Amino acid sequence: MSFLPTPPSFNQTRHFSFPPNLVPDDASPEWMNKADNAWQLMAATLVGLQSVPGLMILYSGAVKKKWVVNSAFMVLYAFAMVLVCWVCWGYRLSFGDELVPVWGKVDIALTEKYLLEQAFLGLFPNATIVFFQFVFAAITLVLIAGAVLGRMNFYAWMLFVPLWLTFSYTVGAFTIWSTNGWLSKMGIIDFAGGYVIHLSSGVAGYTTAYWVGSRLTMDRENFQPNNIIMMLAGAGLLWMGWTGFNGGSPYAASTDASLAVLNTHVCAATSLLTWLIFDITFFKKPSAVGAVQGMITGLVCITPGAGVVQGYSAIIMGICSGSIPWFTMMVVQKKFKILKLVDDTMAMVHTHAIAGILGGILTGLFSEPHLCKLFYGSSNKYMGLLYGLSIGTSESIYWGVRQMGIQLLGISFVVVVNVVMTSQGEKLEIPMYSSYYNDIETPSKLGVYSIE
Repeated sequence: MSFLPTPPSFNQTRHFSFPPNLVPDDASPEWMNKADNAWQLMAATLVGLQSVPGLMILYSGAVKKKWVVNSAFMVLYAFAMVLVCWVCWGYRLSFGDELVPVWGKVDIALTEKYLLEQAFLGLFPNATIVFFQFVFAAITLVLIAGAVLGRMNFYAWMLFVPLWLTFSYTVGAFTIWSTNGWLSKMGIIDFAGGYVIHLSSGVAGYTTAYWVGSRLTMDRENFQPNNIIMMLAGAGLLWMGWTGFNGGSPYAASTDASLAVLNTHVCAATSLLTWLIFDITFFKKPSAVGAVQGMITGLVCITPGAGVVQGYSAIIMGICSGSIPWFTMMVVQKKFKILKLVDDTMAMVHTHAIAGILGGILTGLFSEPHLCKLFYGSSNKYMGLLYGLSIGTSESIYWGVRQMGIQLLGISFVVVVNVVMTSQGEKLEIPMYSSYYNDIETPSKLGVYSIE
């Protein structure tokens, strides 16, 4: 005897109707997937929380007390300014119609007609993807701020943010992420921004730090966090926010989104523990600050390949990201005097540039063809070198070597663009350095109350 329900007859189903909340209408067109749209908006919110308040709290806890307000306000200003620039011209420069192979045409993303149309990727309206990509652009500028905390003139920062977004970020985003971009057409793999965001911010931050100049010697040599608990709280928001960072990049609530989320946290945890082991081994004690740095390098390293590598690859990437940036920061940085000339406040070149380069290379090595097909729709054009060699045919080896070559080309492109475009700010002859710890109005300056 079967306990399965008897299927309804045709006469019972021909008058069937959807519940009112599922009936397509102007607000819920047939092409839109409500679940995907909801997840994409949630993912965007998680990424936004990484900046405000995540990195605001992390920076405020990491710097000296006298720099707390300035550091937090640099983040808040960048977040607001990027949004205005993004909807007025930044989004269409990054994802609009092609002007040249590395840049889109200038246009706005503000009209009802455009924002409610189906996006070029995903089953949701343009408004959703405009917001999602905005929080990525915003966090890139916020990360750059980390390299110049404690001495960059706030008025120079106010001008730097829209200029860098317009002439540097949009170039990388269009070239690598837009369907019309030069490197995108070649087949570069940057799942969630290892190149566009982290390598860019690391290189641009280091370049900006070079032009701004160093902090006062006494501030640079005696640089201890003023509140480690705040720093850890900000780091926690950053870590959990990465669920949306990498999990939202497939533009769907899909299986590769789930894989990307798990790989992200596996790599971050492995990297944190690896960094901790190195600290204990060589310095004889664990470091909370070091653990945060290890966490960040792991998150950065997995980002370009989060949804296209297998779980064991995420662990290997975590071991590499917890050891190689540790070595460059603790050994190479201290051994060569020339590297000490650049005052990179939050060590952005190690935690983002080095980790981003490492992630791009390891993605070119470990990208699994089937997972690439889930994300890109093609299993031949995207293949890690390791899989190309393991399959062993001349065709597979060609595609594997080709993929690694494209990953290396992408690294070179991003580094050159960011060094060149960021350095143009020096030609504006704006006073970028400020020896004052606070060049903005605070309640104590206004005579309302003291923040001390």
